[in-house]
Amino acid sequence: MTTGAPLATGTLPSRWTKVGAAIALLTAIVSALLVAFAWPSVRSSVHDVPIALAGPEPAVAQIRTALDVRLPGGFDITEVSDTAAAEQLIRDRRVYGAIDLSSGAPQVIVASAASTAIAQTMQTMATGLGQAGGTGSPVAVRDLAALPADDPRGAGLSAGALPLVMGGLLAAVLLTRLVQGTVRRVAGALGFAVTGGLAVAAILQFWLGSLSGSYPANACAVALTIAATSLTILGLESLFGYVGIGIGAAVMMLVGNPLSGTATAPEMLPGWSGALGQLLPPGAGGRLLRSTAFFDGRGATQAVTVLVAWVAVGAALCLVGGLRARRTAAGLRTTRTAPAETASAYLGS
Repeated sequence: MTTGAPLATGTLPSRWTKVGAAIALLTAIVSALLVAFAWPSVRSSVHDVPIALAGPEPAVAQIRTALDVRLPGGFDITEVSDTAAAEQLIRDRRVYGAIDLSSGAPQVIVASAASTAIAQTMQTMATGLGQAGGTGSPVAVRDLAALPADDPRGAGLSAGALPLVMGGLLAAVLLTRLVQGTVRRVAGALGFAVTGGLAVAAILQFWLGSLSGSYPANACAVALTIAATSLTILGLESLFGYVGIGIGAAVMMLVGNPLSGTATAPEMLPGWSGALGQLLPPGAGGRLLRSTAFFDGRGATQAVTVLVAWVAVGAALCLVGGLRARRTAAGLRTTRTAPAETASAYLGS
């Protein structure tokens, strides 16, 4: 008589409630991804963008009124006396561009390396000013900080933001799986930040032609961004395990990357999101790299401060996690040796 083999426990179908829970979780995840990446782009607009107005007060007041009518709340205007002062503000990254009325015929000064989106907005605005003047001739537009000829749209710089975040995340995951010891993991993260910074900056600058400026400075900017991301995620993992990696990935990829403003400008993101993005490594790293590549490092103080703070926080989390793991290991050794010592004392009595 032949009897059928019993079904293995592991092959039993899952409960329908578990299937429903998986569907609900996946729906929530894809919805969160869509909101994180689409919301900043769809709601992007010009608001409180810092620009300068140069020229005599009556002309400046007239242009200010015209801008308020065309784009209410669109610009945060700084008034200066002449062209040189306006250009200095642009070079120091305190404004994105300027409308210069000091020489009679108006001209618009832009800095496409700071933001191609804002530069295009100001060029459109120049056309409107020419039409409003009744001359029909376009207002002159001058690019004070142009992007490289090999990448005039800044596509490489915008596309490079996500790989930097992914590189820091991948470094944390691999070091967690392959390397034991807190000091060695931190050393591995810092070592990868250096080599990754050199490699990424070389690709962007020498192959794709997306960066100008000093290669060592650009490499340092990339390295600092990678270090801030990888050390933070390593520190979270040392405290919370794989849940910490998930938390770090969500903060860096779902919040930091979409809100970085690298593709447009932080001021163009909705509400408070642009300011928040500049406090996270992707946003601070993007600003720092623009400063080193196109503005001789000007305007990089806040970005460097933010990134160094994240590196310090990540290193502190790694230290706390390492000390806790050491205490736990010492407690386990004590627990294992205590019964053996008790038995030896009993046998020796």
